[in-house]
Amino acid sequence: MSNRHDKKQDDLPYRPCVGLCVFNAAGKVFLGRRIGGPEHVDATHSWQLPQGGIDKGEEPFAAALRELYEETSMRSVTKLAEVGEWLSYDLPGRIAGEAWKGKYRGQTQKWFALRFTGLDAEINITRPGGGHHKPEFMDWRWESLDKVADLVVPFKRRVYDEVVKAFRPFSG
Repeated sequence: MSNRHDKKQDDLPYRPCVGLCVFNAAGKVFLGRRIGGPEHVDATHSWQLPQGGIDKGEEPFAAALRELYEETSMRSVTKLAEVGEWLSYDLPGRIAGEAWKGKYRGQTQKWFALRFTGLDAEINITRPGGGHHKPEFMDWRWESLDKVADLVVPFKRRVYDEVVKAFRPFSG
């Protein structure tokens, strides 16, 4: 898949976003299998860590906690670390035209590592956020941090490699 863009796409802004690497007590990370979407190219690369947009005026860590709850119902977390810089990726051309109504060239993300301190029963992907949010994941599992980059869509791989490197000290 080509990462080349036309000039119009290169002029678009990045969508401000947060990403979350949530570790359980065993040092495994929460990984969700996405429900469809234009960016998913095959069944193998349909997994990702929780992520989502930052609302206007919202602080990144507040957005991270909100997005985590809206996607997984998790609230029992403590902050471990964050990646110092924002990590960005471009969407491939066809996908960029479909995702977010073609308004963004990709995402720029602030990544956080969190420790999940609750029980797995707290996690609810079928009625996330107390049933007030549309499910984004069809399945989830605890996975080794070193395996996650191989399971995401290829255009996110470079960002995931950076996240893995930054948060490896928390993995089991």
